[in-house]
Amino acid sequence: MTVNIKISVRQFTVLVMFYTVGTTILVIPSSLAADADQDAWIAAILGWAFGLLIVGLFLWLGRQLSNLTLIEYNEKVLGKWLGKLVSFLFIFFSFIGAASVLYYMGNFMTTQVLPETPIESFTILFAGIVVMGLRLGLEVIARAAEILFPWFLLLFFVTTLFLLPEVEIQKIQPVFEDGIRPIMKGTLTFASIASLPHVILLMIFPAFINNRKEAEKAFFIGALLGGVFVIIITFLSISILGEDFSERNMYPSYALAKKINVGNFIQRVEILVAGMWFLTIFFKTILYSYSFLKGLAQIFGVKDYRPLVLPYGMLLVVYSLVVYPNVTYMMDFDSKIWTPYALTMGLLLPLFILGVGLLRKKITKKMRKK
Repeated sequence: MTVNIKISVRQFTVLVMFYTVGTTILVIPSSLAADADQDAWIAAILGWAFGLLIVGLFLWLGRQLSNLTLIEYNEKVLGKWLGKLVSFLFIFFSFIGAASVLYYMGNFMTTQVLPETPIESFTILFAGIVVMGLRLGLEVIARAAEILFPWFLLLFFVTTLFLLPEVEIQKIQPVFEDGIRPIMKGTLTFASIASLPHVILLMIFPAFINNRKEAEKAFFIGALLGGVFVIIITFLSISILGEDFSERNMYPSYALAKKINVGNFIQRVEILVAGMWFLTIFFKTILYSYSFLKGLAQIFGVKDYRPLVLPYGMLLVVYSLVVYPNVTYMMDFDSKIWTPYALTMGLLLPLFILGVGLLRKKITKKMRKK
């Protein structure tokens, strides 16, 4: 059973939204443009719809969890040793995700903002903030998300408003020029980055939500809103920068904000996009980290994960510096390895666990009737 930690439905909605946006808002236009060219915005919409179906799977699995986390449910359904093995796969996925996000943050800062500052400075500083949040606990993290959400909305609204005059519809034409296949590839790419990683939220949902009846709606709405924000940014990137520039630029959303020019007075406000990204990437990193630490503590029967936070923070910094040896490796990994890996961890494995759980439930009912 879990300890008595509860967050509100609204807080959980905001956390899901921030987690969905996360790194996605900065890097997804480039990946989708590489897959689907000027149809990247269509791939984003289809990926968003597919992602909502995946969230539906997680909601179904969440109903089986009751007051258990995913780690506890694995042991209940699969047995002690197989359950622990599967749980290790999930927490390793969380650790890889956290390290990758931390690398993205450091790489962005050293290539776009402060190029003469070593990447270690940014990763250590950012990891320190994550460690502070983890030490304070899930309830404090959820309250911080609730407080910062209006600021994210303000930054996003202002950025979108200033960019609308720059939109050129001809840059998204012709539609379906290369057929449906590239779009479907982009759909999977979108889902692998924005939706499939939601599986780690089963460490929070529904066990730590104070209103379980509304928790499912919160999960769905959070994923829906996060996807809408990403679709808007993707559309703006393609319709303003063009598919070729969006594909070649590692962070097209940041380059997009450089296009803002209102009366030759309001310009060079790309830090607005960076500010949005820093907010969302913090919560994505901390949710990945919380999932890893909580899962590790439950696997080894530790009541409180907090003693593990500091050594985890040091390990996270070190691994974030080696997870991607260079940018070329990062792009190759993200385009060829990440999508099948995320499909395995975020779709196939949950389906397997859900299937075994439902089968055991059915067998148990038959045994009771006899």
